[in-house]
Amino acid sequence: MKKQCYPFKLFKLPYAYDALEPHIDTLTMELHHDRHLKAFTDKLNSVLAPFPELHSWTLERLLCNINNLPVKIRTDIRNNAGGVYNHIYYFAGMKPNPNKSESPVPDDELGCKINRHFENWDNFKAKFKEYALEVFGSGYLWLVTDRRGHLKILCTANQDSPISRGFCPILTIDLWEHAYYLKHYNERAAYIDDWFSVINTEFAEENYCCCIS
Repeated sequence: MKKQCYPFKLFKLPYAYDALEPHIDTLTMELHHDRHLKAFTDKLNSVLAPFPELHSWTLERLLCNINNLPVKIRTDIRNNAGGVYNHIYYFAGMKPNPNKSESPVPDDELGCKINRHFENWDNFKAKFKEYALEVFGSGYLWLVTDRRGHLKILCTANQDSPISRGFCPILTIDLWEHAYYLKHYNERAAYIDDWFSVINTEFAEENYCCCIS
C-alpha cells in the first residue's frame, strides 16, 4: 500500500460500492467507507494537528511507536490510526468476484505456503472461520506472517493492529458488527463465508512477498 502522512486522505475504494454484491451489500459498503472510515481519518488528522513533529510520520510509524508518542494522544492514535490502517487492509483485501459461486484461491508463493502450513486451502478456511466465530465483541481476524515467513492467524481487539505486535499483515476480515449487520444481521458465519467469496488473492500475495523480501 502507498504510504502517506498527515493530513491523511480518505482511502478511495478500488471498486464501486455495489461491486461486491451479492456478498457484501451496497449500503453497508457506503456506510462503512463513507462514515466509519471517514470518521477515523478525520479524527486522526484532528489529533495530529497540534503536533507538527509527527506530521511526517506514516501510519506504520505511528502504530509501531505508540509508546514513544505523547501520553495524552496515545490512545487516540492507537484507535484512529489503527482504524484507518485496518480498514484500508480490509477494503483493499476484497475485490469483485466474476465467478460468484466459488471463492478465490491464492496460488504462487502464498498459496504454496498456506498448503504447507495448513495442509490445503479448505483447511485454512475452516480454521480461519472457526477462529473468527470465537472472537468475542469487536475486532479483526488476520492472516499474518513474521519476518521469517511463518504464517499465523491472529486476532486483534477493537482497532489494534498486528504491526504494533511485530507481525506483517496479509489479509484481514473486519468483525465489527457494522461490517455485516445490515445484510447478515447476527449471522457472522454467513458473513465470513461471503467474505471468502470476495477476497483479493493478488493483494494477499503481494503483501506476503513484501513481508518476506
